[in-house]
Amino acid sequence: MVAPRSSPAHPSPVFDSAQLALSLEQAVREAGSDPAARRSAVVAVLRDTLNEGREKARVLLDVERNGLACARRLSDLMDALVGALHDIAVRVLHPAVNLSSSERLAVVAVGGYGRGTLAPGSDVDLLFLLPYKTTPWSESVIESILYALWDLKLKVGHSTRSLDECIREAKGDLTIRTALLEARLLLGDAALFEEFEQRYDREVVQGTAAQFVAEKLGERERRVNRAGQSRYLVEPNVKDGKGGLRDLNTLFWIAKYVYRVKRSADLVQAGLFSQEEADLFRRCDEYLWRVRCQMHYVTGRAEERLAFDLQRQIAERLGYSSHGGMSAVERFMKRYFLVAKDVGDLTAIVCAALEARHAKPRAMLDRLVGRFRRSGRAISESKDFVIDNDRLSVARDDVFARDPVNLIRLFWIADKLNRAIHPDATRLVTRSLKLIGPEVRTSPEANRLFLEILTSTNAPEVVLRRMNEAGVLGRFTPEFGRVVAMMQFNMYHHYTVDEHLIRSIGILADIENGRLKDELPVANEILPAIRNRTVLAVALFIHDIAKGRPEDHSIAGARIARKLGPRLGLTPAETDTVSWLVEHHLLMSTIAQSRDLSDPKTIETFAATVQTLERLRMLLVLTVCDIKAVGPGVWNGWKGQLLRTLYWETEIVLAGGHSQIERAQRVRYAQDELRKALPTWPDAEVDAYVARHYPAYWLKVDLPRKVKHALFLRGAEKELRSLATEVATDSFRGVTELTVTAQDHPRLLAIVTGACAAAGANIVDAQIFTTTDGMALDTIFVSRAFDLDDDELRRANRVAQHIERALKGEIRIAEAVAARSPDRSSASKAFTVAPDVMIDNALSMRHTVIEVSGLDRPGLLYELTTALGKLNLNIASAHIATFGEKAVDVFYVTDLTGSKIANAARQASVRRHLMDVLQARDPARERDREPKLARAGGR
Repeated sequence: MVAPRSSPAHPSPVFDSAQLALSLEQAVREAGSDPAARRSAVVAVLRDTLNEGREKARVLLDVERNGLACARRLSDLMDALVGALHDIAVRVLHPAVNLSSSERLAVVAVGGYGRGTLAPGSDVDLLFLLPYKTTPWSESVIESILYALWDLKLKVGHSTRSLDECIREAKGDLTIRTALLEARLLLGDAALFEEFEQRYDREVVQGTAAQFVAEKLGERERRVNRAGQSRYLVEPNVKDGKGGLRDLNTLFWIAKYVYRVKRSADLVQAGLFSQEEADLFRRCDEYLWRVRCQMHYVTGRAEERLAFDLQRQIAERLGYSSHGGMSAVERFMKRYFLVAKDVGDLTAIVCAALEARHAKPRAMLDRLVGRFRRSGRAISESKDFVIDNDRLSVARDDVFARDPVNLIRLFWIADKLNRAIHPDATRLVTRSLKLIGPEVRTSPEANRLFLEILTSTNAPEVVLRRMNEAGVLGRFTPEFGRVVAMMQFNMYHHYTVDEHLIRSIGILADIENGRLKDELPVANEILPAIRNRTVLAVALFIHDIAKGRPEDHSIAGARIARKLGPRLGLTPAETDTVSWLVEHHLLMSTIAQSRDLSDPKTIETFAATVQTLERLRMLLVLTVCDIKAVGPGVWNGWKGQLLRTLYWETEIVLAGGHSQIERAQRVRYAQDELRKALPTWPDAEVDAYVARHYPAYWLKVDLPRKVKHALFLRGAEKELRSLATEVATDSFRGVTELTVTAQDHPRLLAIVTGACAAAGANIVDAQIFTTTDGMALDTIFVSRAFDLDDDELRRANRVAQHIERALKGEIRIAEAVAARSPDRSSASKAFTVAPDVMIDNALSMRHTVIEVSGLDRPGLLYELTTALGKLNLNIASAHIATFGEKAVDVFYVTDLTGSKIANAARQASVRRHLMDVLQARDPARERDREPKLARAGGR
C-alpha cells in the first residue's frame, strides 16, 4: 500500500467532519430535553472521535514519520472538538435571540495550540475573549465548553478576559504576552478578534521589541539552567532542554515580535534566514515534534524527558537499527544531538541578526555570546580578522576561501586574545566547512595552530567547543567527527563522547592553572613534573575517539593515535607515548578500584606495564581528567585516594626500590609511627596491639585511621564487647565509614553487607582485616546520603545498629534484604550488562582473585558474599566499583585452609554459583514487565 502523502502544513484529517456533525445531531436528538443527558451524549460522541483521531494520527506518524504533520493533525482534531462544543452550546444548550453588543464571544487558541500544533499529551490552551465583562449567557456557554473538555479528560489551560484585560495583562506578564502572541481565532466573533490583534500590535508590541527579546532570552537562560546547561546531556528534555523545541519556539517568538512575521516560512523574506537555514529550522522542528509525539504515545502522558528507558523504544518507533558498531538507540541519540546542535546554530544566527537591528540589549547579549563594544579595529595577529563589538570577526567575506587555514586560525586567535567569536563569523565558518579538505588537514601550519589551541592554558575547552559546534573540529579531524553527538547508552556517562573529550581538556587546563589544587592535590603536584604536556593533551583529546566501533575502543584509538600523531607534528617517540596512553587509559582506574593495592603482585604487575615514571605521571593525570569529565558527582575523594595510593606504591618500584624490601621497611615505619601517635599507651600494650595485625594492615591503612582503630579496639576490650561498631564521616572523600569488630567467620562480610543493603546504605568499598587473635576488623565505606555531618552521622548510626542486630541474630538478613530490594528502577531496566565471572590465580601471590561483573541491583553485594560464604571461601579483601548500571565487584579469597582455589572443578563450581546470582533476575525478561517501582539505595 502506498503511504498517504500530504503537506505537513495541511495534513490529511484524522476525522470526518460531516460524520461528526451527523453523530452529534443524532446524539442530541436521542438524549431528549434533559441538559445533563445531552451533555453526556455529546461527550460520548466526542470521546470516540478523539480516541479514533489520536490513534489514526499515531498510525500516520509511524507511516509518514512526520512529527509536524502529526502535531497539526492533533491540533485540527482539537479545533473540531472545540468547534462542535461551541456549536452545541450556542445552538442547543444556550440559544440566544438578539444578543447585545456585550454578549459577543470569540474562542481563541493560544500558546502552542495557537501555533496549530499539539502533542498527544499537550495542554489545550484557550482564551475566551469578550468585549467587556462576562454576561450570564457568555458564562453559560464557556462553562458548557469547559465542562465537556474536562469530561474528555483533557488538560485545559483557560482564561476568560475582556479586550482591556488582555492588553493590560499582556503588558504586565511576559508569559501572557507570549501566549497571546500566538493567538489564533477558532470560532466566534471575528471582528472582536481582529480588534484584539490590532490593539495588541499597537499597544503591546510597538516600541517594546528590545525589552521582549531581553526578557525571552533571560527566560531561556533560566530554563536551560534548570533542564541542564549542556545540550549533550544523555537524558535530554525534548521540550525545555538546550537545543529542544522551546528553543525553536523562542526563536520564532522573537522573530515574530521583532520582524512581525506570521509563519516560519516568512523568516527568509524578512532577511533573518537564508532559504537553507529556514529549511534547517523546519527539519529540526519536524524531527523534535516526531520524537515528542512518539514519547507521548509510548508513555500515555506528557513525558518530555527522553530517559534511558524510553530511548530504546523511541529508536525502534523511529525505525533505527544497529549498524557499524553502534546500537539502534545510540544511532537515534546521535541524530537527536545533531539536531540539538543545529538548533544552537540557528540561535546564534538569530542573535546576530537581532544585534544588527539593535533589537537586543547589550546586557543580555553579554551573557549569550560574550561582551561587546563598538570598535571594529584591526589586530596584529592577522589582517584577515578584526575586532567587532569586542568580538573576533572576519575582515572580509573571502578570508576562508582565500586561505582555508584561516578556519583554524580564527579559533587560535580567539584563544590567544581571549575573545568571543562574532556570530556572523561563525555563520561564515559553517558555510565554508567544505574548504577543510586533505590540504588543510595535512597543512603543517593548520596543525601547529590546532596543537597550540589544544595545549593552551587560557580556555581550550571553550574554544574547542566553539570549533565543534561550528563543525570545524569534525572536518579537521574526521576521526573526531565520527564521535560528534555520539552518546554511550549507559548510566555512567553523562555527556556525549565529543563533549566528554572536550571537557577532559578543560579539566587539564584547570589543573595547570591551579583551580583544582584542593580537589586534585596529587595531579596538581605532579603535572609540572611532566616533561611533555603536549603528548598528554593529545592523548586526552583522542582517548575515546574510537568509541562506537565494533572493536575495543582503546586498541582502535591507539591505532588512530599512531596515524594522527605524525600529522599533528609529533615525533615518533611522542606518537608512541600517545598511542600507549590511549590504549591503557582505563588501566589505572580499573586497578585502583578493583584490585588489592596492598598486594605486592598488584603493584609489580602494574609497574611492569607502565615501565617509566613519565608514563605513570601522565597516566595518573589522564585518568583523573577522564573520570572527572564523565559528569557531575562521578569523581570523588574516595577514587582520588585509591589513585594516589596506586601512584605512590608504583612510583617506589619504578624509582628503583624493591617492593618486598620497601614493604618490610614501611611496615616497621608504620608501626613506629603508631607508637608515636599513642604516647600515653604503655610500651607493653603497644607491643601487644602491634602484634595483633598482619603486614597488609600496616601498609593499607593510613595513620589517622590506625589511631582510630587502636582506640576503638581498646574501648571494646575494656567494655568486654566482642561485637562493636563505630561511625565517622569523611567529607573530602565523600564517604561515611562504618567500622565493625566481631569474631571472624566466613559469613561475616555477607551479614554486614546484607545489613547495609537492608538499611539502604550504598557500599562503595570495604577494607577487611583479620587480627592474629581471630577477630575481624572491617571498615565499610558507604556513600553519603546527607550534606550535613550531623544528619549523616544520625543516619550512619542507624545503619551501624542494623549491622549489630544482624550479627546478633536479631534480624533475619535474607528477609530484610528482600523487603528492602524491589525490582530495579525503570532507568536500569533499559540496560543489559552481560554477566561475567573471572577467576585468576596470577594476580596475587597468596589469594585467588574473583572478579564479578553484571547489572547492578540493590542487595547484589550481599547475594555475592553470601554465595562465597556458602562455598566455604574466606574473603581477604573486597573491592566494589559501580559504573552507572554496571557493577564490578572483586574479591580476594582463599579456601578454609588459606590456599588458593587451584582445582579446575572447584573453580567451575564457584563460577557457576556466582553466575546463578548474577542471572537471578534476567534483565531481558524483566524489560517485558512494567512494574512502576523505585530503586532502593544500597548494594
